[in-house]
Amino acid sequence: MQHASPQEFKPQVVSSLGQAAILRQVYEQADLGPLAARLISRAGVADPGAALDLSTLLLAQGGLWAEEGRVMQRAASQAQQSFEVVHGAGTGPRVLALVTPGDFMANTPIDFLLSGSDAVLIQHFVDEETESLDNLPPHDVVFMAVGEGPENAGVLRNLSRLLKDHPGRVLNNAPGLIARLSRDRVSEMLADIPGVLCPATRRIGRQMLMASARTGRFFDFPSVLRPVGSHAGKGLVKVETSADLTAFLAISPEDDFYCAPFVDYRGLDGLHAKARVVLIKGQPFASHMACSPHWMVHYLNAGMETNANCRAMEAAWMEAFDTGFAKRHGSALQAIADRLGLDYFGLDCAELSDGRLLVFELDVAMIVHDMDSESLFPYKKPAMKKLFGAFVAVLKD
Repeated sequence: MQHASPQEFKPQVVSSLGQAAILRQVYEQADLGPLAARLISRAGVADPGAALDLSTLLLAQGGLWAEEGRVMQRAASQAQQSFEVVHGAGTGPRVLALVTPGDFMANTPIDFLLSGSDAVLIQHFVDEETESLDNLPPHDVVFMAVGEGPENAGVLRNLSRLLKDHPGRVLNNAPGLIARLSRDRVSEMLADIPGVLCPATRRIGRQMLMASARTGRFFDFPSVLRPVGSHAGKGLVKVETSADLTAFLAISPEDDFYCAPFVDYRGLDGLHAKARVVLIKGQPFASHMACSPHWMVHYLNAGMETNANCRAMEAAWMEAFDTGFAKRHGSALQAIADRLGLDYFGLDCAELSDGRLLVFELDVAMIVHDMDSESLFPYKKPAMKKLFGAFVAVLKD
């Protein structure tokens, strides 16, 4: 993205529905035909806002549609850098989020975090070629929303330069630190914090794994493996034998992987309970908790909609969060927050039987939302309202 000088370019913002409004309809399985037709009729150079919204709709469909969505998103962001999403009455803070093209986990989900507010979100697209931030539209606060990932490494390096002497208020102004939130570096970062177990994770190449499968050396069983850059359990496996490792490599074409020792975090009930906690200015908030008899737990694969017992567990966890989970792990969470120094980030974690906090991942771009059915998950709205309210309060400080 090439920026013109302030004399040559007058900042312009175009309207967008935003990810939250579109994904809410997808999540609720609404008829998307009318929305798609409207966006298709408007999309193009003349309306990059419609093109950006259509790219969001395509990304949500997955598969080949998602690839087309990525192409359209990048084209829209090249035609227009700034897109405005109005929440509520639009009388609240004007929040400028520095974002970069990518999937739903490329940037902090700030559109969702503003749900229920009167804020105006301005998504300003940047990439590794952005020359300056001199053309930012009027705003009250900047939020550096680009998350860690191989595809974002160059963008974050560039943002370190661009934000070094930025005169205004910038939240999460730590692109260099965020770039280090890879799974291997996070395990090193948290290794000496009392009450925390973040399994030592290493990045390992395909050739080394193939040699390990043949010889049994350089590898400890059981371990979990995943391709570098993968999320939401994609490509994640537990390998217990050399045969498992050989089978994994046969179906995984990637060259680089993260490897960590497997930790059994089952509770006395035989279930694995995995929680997502968000820290805002060091204060923890409940986002969700999923439980499953299977070790690999993600909210979308845990079947929470069909399991009343697990929903009851999540409800109890959320309702007693401040006096329960957050209190039990208060010192550990505070130490993590102090170590990172970020205004906002999330962690996926679990409680071990010995009382330690098992940390799977830290990230600024974890999905945090309030889209779940209110009839099935009546306890979620209050928890998410509290989280969103705290986020907006920080923007106003």
